[in-house]
Amino acid sequence: MNEKLKEKLKEKISESLSSVLPITAIVLLMSFTVTPMPVGTLILFLLGAFLLIVGMGFFSLGVDMAMLPIGEGIGVEITKTKRIGIALLGCLITGCIVTIAEPDLQVLANQVPAVPNMTLVLVVSAGVGFFLMVALLRILFRIRLSHMLIGFYAVVFLLAVFAPAEFIAVAFDSGGVTTGPITVPFIMALGIGMAMLRSDKDSHDDSFGLVALCSIGPILAVLLLSLFYDISAAEVTPVQIPEILTTQDASLQFAAGLPAYIKEVLVALLPVLLLFLAFQFLTRRFRGNSLARVMVGLAYTYIGLVTFLTGVNVGFMPAGNYIGRLLATSGHEWLLVPLGMLIGYFLVSAEPAVHVLTKQVEEISNGAISAKSLYKALSLGMCCSVGLAMLRLLTGISIFWFLVPGYAIALVMTFFVPRIFTAIAFDSGGVASGPMTATFLLPFAMGACEGLGGNILTDAFGIVAMVAMTPLIAIQILSFVYKRRMQTQAEGGRSLDELAENIIYYEEDF
Repeated sequence: MNEKLKEKLKEKISESLSSVLPITAIVLLMSFTVTPMPVGTLILFLLGAFLLIVGMGFFSLGVDMAMLPIGEGIGVEITKTKRIGIALLGCLITGCIVTIAEPDLQVLANQVPAVPNMTLVLVVSAGVGFFLMVALLRILFRIRLSHMLIGFYAVVFLLAVFAPAEFIAVAFDSGGVTTGPITVPFIMALGIGMAMLRSDKDSHDDSFGLVALCSIGPILAVLLLSLFYDISAAEVTPVQIPEILTTQDASLQFAAGLPAYIKEVLVALLPVLLLFLAFQFLTRRFRGNSLARVMVGLAYTYIGLVTFLTGVNVGFMPAGNYIGRLLATSGHEWLLVPLGMLIGYFLVSAEPAVHVLTKQVEEISNGAISAKSLYKALSLGMCCSVGLAMLRLLTGISIFWFLVPGYAIALVMTFFVPRIFTAIAFDSGGVASGPMTATFLLPFAMGACEGLGGNILTDAFGIVAMVAMTPLIAIQILSFVYKRRMQTQAEGGRSLDELAENIIYYEEDF
């Protein structure tokens, strides 16, 4: 590794440290106060946090070097072809391959009873592939994103009315977990590549929105799958909290889990590698140093994902489940709401795909939409979503009472905010609900549900859906702050058109 790469890796690990440290400190503080946990579980959590930091650093570097260039290149080449049928087939194949490779989807599939894992994975990947084709058609024919979102979500909620209650939360959760650390950078770069060949003023706006549409596909696919499976009588396998007596026992837990994640990530990334090799063979897009850089980037992505997933699955999942169960049975179960909100606020910054989104948005907008303001908006959205999810656990209120008005508000707001904010907002919903949500918040909700004696399928599942919903509103509220600042500066003598060319964000306003 040359000096430049070493410096870049140090920078990425430093960013990871600042992202993971707050949630680690909160859990550590809770373990000494309201939720005392066994020393062994705490050791697993701390070791998991260390692996998470290192893994996220390698993964972020790998994404910059490989996943983004590959996705952007495929997007450009797909859009170049004059045969719409071939372009659509390319989108379908690409969407299916990158979704099958998504580790978050495997985590969810392992926790959904009665439905074979591979069946759920294939159905969801087909949904993503189909909607990636829809996203291409939207870019080519310049269809307004808000109109498509309203139409497709109307179909989603219509199907949900007739679906079994046990499938509804799982369906909406699948839409969130599908857009994780592999699919998000790839699909976002794909959108940027598709939009690059257009020179009109709306091309930057249309480079976002692919993740938003691809999040709908899994929801529809799983709702249709509910016609063929009955999970109402199935039992969810509880999270196992290992008994750790010594530090050696803790290290053995990670050593035992590591081979499984080495294999899982290898199987996940292999289709992406084969897709890249086929693309490279057909187009010869990458040559010399750029080709070597992509291959090294794929290696870093692999190392990062293995390390990250080992840390969160072995270290974070047991801790999340234990904390949730202990709070629910402590006699002060109402603490689930404020503590859940606190965890949610800081957890979102530890999601790998969030780093990808904020960086892409900042670069595409030439710094106009800052990463810092997006982080704040996403954190506030995550805070509200976890609080509402915990409230739903305590009261048993149907998830429909949260999702229907939430999505209705988000969709109505699309008519009053700039188009680029609509696309970013709906993209961020899928991005916020990544592996940290699947391996910490979902077990946290399952543990709380077990402690309260609720139905895990209808009450605990759905927290990912809540996490995916609130950013839609939070990011669009951010756009009103942006518009107010623009209007204030315009009143000072500069026109809105001039300001739109060089937007300056003031972080203290949000």
